[in-house]
Amino acid sequence: MKLLVRGRNIEVTDALKNYAEKKLSRIDKYFTFDAEAQVTMTVERGIHKVEVTAGINGMILRAEEATEDMYASIDQVVDKLERQLRKYKTRINRKARQNGGLKIKNDNFEENNEEEDTLEVVKNKRFLIKPMDVEEAILQMNLLGHDFYVFVNSELAEVNVVYRRKDGKYGLIEPTLE
Repeated sequence: MKLLVRGRNIEVTDALKNYAEKKLSRIDKYFTFDAEAQVTMTVERGIHKVEVTAGINGMILRAEEATEDMYASIDQVVDKLERQLRKYKTRINRKARQNGGLKIKNDNFEENNEEEDTLEVVKNKRFLIKPMDVEEAILQMNLLGHDFYVFVNSELAEVNVVYRRKDGKYGLIEPTLE
């Protein structure tokens, strides 16, 4: 796995980088191809946070963990990524069979009969979306009391999503096609 390790408010030492590479190699064994991942280590007010984003053949795996120790955060984020891989095993393999692209070594996955392999949509909503700017979309989202809001960006004439982040700030998603 190719890793890009960055630090915010911390200098990433060789020991931290090597530890992250060693731990993330546990995830690398699930794939027959070389994957890429971005690791961001942050220290804020004594809390050590690790964020990992891995782009794997069109699918994005993302996890973050925060503890009082950077090494513990790395361990927990790797465990979380492994759980995500197990959870989406069926979905990934189904997509691979349909597209013929993604290959996963099945012998590394543990079968979990407790989890249901089917995904079911229980509610479907239709609504009109009108062109608006980002600020208006944020106001609409707050008025509705939601954590995200889908709208047509009047500047770009494209569908965008604004969302409320855990830190209370806002994010904007601008989808693009490959």
